[in-house]
Amino acid sequence: MPIIAIIVYTIVELIKIPFKNKTKLLSIIPLIAGAVGGILGIVAFYVAPTIMPAPTVFHAILNGILSGLSATGSHQIVAQIKKINRDESSNIL
Repeated sequence: MPIIAIIVYTIVELIKIPFKNKTKLLSIIPLIAGAVGGILGIVAFYVAPTIMPAPTVFHAILNGILSGLSATGSHQIVAQIKKINRDESSNIL
């Protein structure tokens, strides 16, 4: 569910702002993303069943968790690409 992934990504980024120097909290960001995704999956199942085409609440929770974790994975892909580009540009000099 792309909408859940976008919402989770935004929530996680907002959580990270005040806690950017707290490495313990940052290490559990994937758990937070999964939990928020699961909650949003339940909400979508009952509020907008056309957005969450799941046969049961259990499936909606699983879809939400996976969408939340995909937001974290997407963020990491972008972060690693930026890191690689930054490392390559520093090696050129």
